[in-house]
Amino acid sequence: MLLQVEHLEVSYGGIKALHGLTFHVEEGEIVTIIGANGAGKTSTLRAISRLVPVGPNTRMIFDGKDLLKYPPHQVVRELGISHVPEGRRIFGNLTVMENLELATYGRRDKERIRRDFEMVFDLFPRLAERRHQKAGTLSGGEQQMLAVGRALVSGRRMMLLDEPSMGLAPLLMQELFRALKQINAEGTTILLVEQNAHMALQFAQRGYVLETGRLVLEGPTARLMEDPRVKEAYLGG
Repeated sequence: MLLQVEHLEVSYGGIKALHGLTFHVEEGEIVTIIGANGAGKTSTLRAISRLVPVGPNTRMIFDGKDLLKYPPHQVVRELGISHVPEGRRIFGNLTVMENLELATYGRRDKERIRRDFEMVFDLFPRLAERRHQKAGTLSGGEQQMLAVGRALVSGRRMMLLDEPSMGLAPLLMQELFRALKQINAEGTTILLVEQNAHMALQFAQRGYVLETGRLVLEGPTARLMEDPRVKEAYLGG
């Protein structure tokens, strides 16, 4: 088991966002978390990345290591967990190449870095064409590709993706998810948070359903897609 999360609690002030979630991700899997806005999906990813404090009963183990002992920069650099946040958050005043180079800060394996850059440009030929272009001038879809590429070169063990399809046209969304499938096939485990439940359940192998910070359903995605509650709430009946 690559990631084990037990009794995950996250609060913002006096408001509790997550009420004791327990879930796991096996190495090599694609797992998705779906739910309505405000269900706690983003808070879950931010907790794994150590960007928000968690409750005293929370336990998170990654590859046998206590995740709670690692600050955010070590989660990326030492554990290889990368995070593609909602809204991309690329550096618009830097070029595509500069964004990618910045993401390798702290890495010393120059030959592997070079191969990772090549992989990004093979997966996303548009980025190769625009490698010297300011990231802020890219289209929304290209910026999302850059955000994924940046995560790929910063940490290859596990990728956390927060709403990667948001704002993308259908063709660009399909192109992005094809690239993510390839990234997974190359050995990166993926944990996906996605508002587009139909796309997420088709893409992943297993899924978890959150409602107001609580886990209400889990299982293979094929079974979840047939569940009447999932169909009614997330798949249009």
